[in-house]
Amino acid sequence: MENDIAVRVNNVSMTFNLSTERVDNFKEFVIRRLQGKLQYETFHALNHISIEIKKGERVGILGLNGAGKSTLLKIIAGVMKPTEGTVELDGDLVPLLELGAGFDKQYTGSENIYLYGAMLGYSKALIDEKYTQIVRFARLKKFMDIPIKNYSSGMRARLGFAIATIMEPDILILDEVLAVGDARFRRKCIRKLRKMFDKGTTVLFVSHSIEQIRKVCNRAILLENGQIIADGDTDTVIRVYQKEIDIDEDDNDNDSSQLPIP
Repeated sequence: MENDIAVRVNNVSMTFNLSTERVDNFKEFVIRRLQGKLQYETFHALNHISIEIKKGERVGILGLNGAGKSTLLKIIAGVMKPTEGTVELDGDLVPLLELGAGFDKQYTGSENIYLYGAMLGYSKALIDEKYTQIVRFARLKKFMDIPIKNYSSGMRARLGFAIATIMEPDILILDEVLAVGDARFRRKCIRKLRKMFDKGTTVLFVSHSIEQIRKVCNRAILLENGQIIADGDTDTVIRVYQKEIDIDEDDNDNDSSQLPIP
């Protein structure tokens, strides 16, 4: 891979088989599967996606729900294996897909710092060194000995972000992580991310907020039905996206099936 390329997605497709029948339990599923009576409908989440992202680029991924945004990021992060195609990375990658998704609710905040950190590949020695910094950033010093199950969603998000960003990776994946927590926390996150951006971190960012995409990214990609329909500078792709949204809204307005029945 060329020295200036951080992420290369080569002809990636992702297909899911969706059952068209209701199956009430695992035993019934196995029996129908063995008898060949289980009917599937094929869903193409991604269709032959190819992308090259240069080192230091900050790329926003836009698209309506179901366009394939999160699936693409999970494949790049290695969380999912594509049905077809490959992904090449040059550098350390940290995925912020679901903040705190790896927490154990029965463990305390302190215990989960080590658990979540280990899942992200951090050593115990590193966590020991960064522990105070993590707690201070999350503003949860008084709650470290309390089980995570008693945390609010905002508290879990703060702790998850603080753990995931203690290191400055070469490649950072963000999936709607700035949509959680209160306004003060989001501003703090953005300040932390900007420091990482200034040091040349490559970023892939999914958000439904056009303003966040505009502020964070210098390139954008628009997905529709698992395919790339626009790729270029942020403002140009945002205009295409806004046009697509307007078309969808017009279609709904003109659909007589959406009108109330008198």
